[in-house]
Amino acid sequence: MPLYQDFSTDDAIILIWSFDENEEFDHQKLIEPENRARVERFLPEKLAEYLMIRTMLKRIYPDHKILYKTIGQPYLLPKDAFISITHSFPLAALAISKKRIGIDLEKATPKIIRIKEKFLHPNEHLWIPKDHEVDFLTIIWVIKEALYKLHASKYWSLKMHYEVEKFTLDSLDEVKCRVFDDEFEDNYIAKVTTIDDVYFATIEENHKINYKIPRDKKMF
Repeated sequence: MPLYQDFSTDDAIILIWSFDENEEFDHQKLIEPENRARVERFLPEKLAEYLMIRTMLKRIYPDHKILYKTIGQPYLLPKDAFISITHSFPLAALAISKKRIGIDLEKATPKIIRIKEKFLHPNEHLWIPKDHEVDFLTIIWVIKEALYKLHASKYWSLKMHYEVEKFTLDSLDEVKCRVFDDEFEDNYIAKVTTIDDVYFATIEENHKINYKIPRDKKMF
């Protein structure tokens, strides 16, 4: 299985791998006993994504495994680091960090237009250009998905509790975003990378900017 991209930082290991149909996976070694019932229901592509993630993990931490909380959130065992996983076949990505981290990747396709009302905050409607709508929607989507994975609140509505500040396609290294409710908000900086027609978002916890502030003093 070839390494596709390595976006590791000083604080996190961030890897993306690409599926190879000639790759042979050791199912017995890679499928954790605790997850076997879950995996039995997977279709071939989803199973391949699952196995790619575990293969990456075993090459970094051979004695660790990925399990799931009751809400479906993955966690690392032993619990000595935070993880985030994402996949959009044929790609799969894994992030391991001492700090909370969220990653997400998605291929840009017109189908995202059909679901935009489910995740766009009203403010975001005001600045998305029609001539690049698919790209902007996909970027907003991956940022919000990464925020959801990172943030402890797990607010159900990407539309009501997650917002991305206006950005341009040539300035994706530092995209401001936030998670908020009626009383407080947490601010973050997302880094978005373009991989062919796929957008990949990474958000790392940073206590210099990730602090709760009253809504009347909000960042944007």
